[in-house]
Amino acid sequence: MTKAEVAARLSEKIGLSNKQSVEALETFLACVKEALKKGDKVSLVGFGTFYVKGRNARNGRNPRTGRSIQIPRKAVATFKPGKAFREAVKNLSETQN
Repeated sequence: MTKAEVAARLSEKIGLSNKQSVEALETFLACVKEALKKGDKVSLVGFGTFYVKGRNARNGRNPRTGRSIQIPRKAVATFKPGKAFREAVKNLSETQN
């Protein structure tokens, strides 16, 4: 599902105009990004938590040359689904099998 499709669903379910639903979605995403940039967690009960996690520096290998390279430490955005979300997805996969 794309951002445009999510906005269209918001528009249908809430009764907002398409422009308003796109703006609401963009605002929500901007708030999540801003919080993560500050190092805060974003917890949505029943859905999950977005947070920043550090990855340690490590050795890697250039696949073209085979030379060893040092991959620097970096921060990555991570999502941990909440219990209700995990259960919903688990039940979905059980019905599809």
